[in-house]
Amino acid sequence: MKEQLALERLTGLIAFARAGSLGSFTAAATSLAISPSAISKSVQRLEQQLGVSLFTRTTRSLTLTPEGRDLHERAVRLLRDAEEIEQAAKAVRSEPAGTLRIAASLPIGLHLIAPTLPAFRERHPKVTIDLRLDDRLVDIVEQGIDVAVRIGELADTRLLGRRLAPLRLCAYASPRYLAARGTPAHPDELAAHDTVNLRYQSSGQTFRWPFRVGEREIEMVPASGITVDASEAVVAILVAGGGIGISASFIAAPHVARGQLVPILGDFAVERETITALWPSSRRTNPAVRAFLDYLVEDGAHVPIG
Repeated sequence: MKEQLALERLTGLIAFARAGSLGSFTAAATSLAISPSAISKSVQRLEQQLGVSLFTRTTRSLTLTPEGRDLHERAVRLLRDAEEIEQAAKAVRSEPAGTLRIAASLPIGLHLIAPTLPAFRERHPKVTIDLRLDDRLVDIVEQGIDVAVRIGELADTRLLGRRLAPLRLCAYASPRYLAARGTPAHPDELAAHDTVNLRYQSSGQTFRWPFRVGEREIEMVPASGITVDASEAVVAILVAGGGIGISASFIAAPHVARGQLVPILGDFAVERETITALWPSSRRTNPAVRAFLDYLVEDGAHVPIG
């Protein structure tokens, strides 16, 4: 009986730690791959065992009580210790196995990660993939992510990283649009064209178009007739003849291959940031993580970034 109580308390502490970090039983359940009701019941049992209320609950929010805040940091450390024990146990098995949780933005996940997964699982059939796509930055450690693929390099001392490839930004338009309106030879000529631009969902800021002119890089924000908040929508509008827009080359590449888009102003294109794989230091020995990272960079053949 004592062992059962201790196990229930440990389960409750893990559920409490994740729910407190994410502010939601549903988000905690997704992170731990169990049901929201299981998270709620585990936390309720823990509260009964400890004799304190850990959360203030409303229909719209979940907030730590003062007692909950005092215990949360310790519970988070316990959760990390438990995950490190799990990772160490997995490392004992040299063959990659188990669930691999991968996080990426929608464009990266759709164009770079998803196409690699069938062949990766053919090579490592004991690995189960949980791919999570979100344009918002998530806390990799708190949400139990094994590998994240992002644009840019983040200064987080809890994470390890590997550069995958530079990100090339180029202007594109459809052949139909260029036949009707002509092809600009210099960024200065964009003022005479219809343009399509991107607005970042996270900040609401309009994307500034970068060009390399001679030895310097310039930025401009054209007066666009259409602005959208998803890079996939930018490309869809360009394919439909909506004008000229900037896209990462890996997003536009399939449309270029099908003759739906044409790269323009290529002499002025820039490589501004880096596509990077990130993973928690606790996952460094995880065979599935190592196998996936090696697969992404193996001869550069599996990730069509350029």
